[in-house]
Amino acid sequence: MMIFRSEADPNYQPTPEEMQSTIKEWQDWIGGIAAQGKFIATNQLGFNGRVVKADSSFTDGPYTEMKEIVGGYLIAKCENLDEITAIAKECPTLKINGNVEIREIIEIPQDVKTMLETH
Repeated sequence: MMIFRSEADPNYQPTPEEMQSTIKEWQDWIGGIAAQGKFIATNQLGFNGRVVKADSSFTDGPYTEMKEIVGGYLIAKCENLDEITAIAKECPTLKINGNVEIREIIEIPQDVKTMLETH
């Protein structure tokens, strides 16, 4: 899984043309991953949310005190970290000084899934 992060910039006001260009870059990059048969899923994350704490209290907004924004994620089918790192190096978020966190997804065994579904 690749998690896309960038610095919050309240002054960033892209023109419609800049927005279209950015969207096209993302579409081309994701399309390239899909063309290799490695694409599983992707989504952009919204700005609204909550953080629930151990004492059951919660705050509005995902980590509003942080400088970084988690903008979305992409799940790709890769053989190893080197392969997904090479894909991540082409991510459009890097052009705006963002970063890509790469995390392994550990599959839950089927017997555990079945147990969870029955409860």
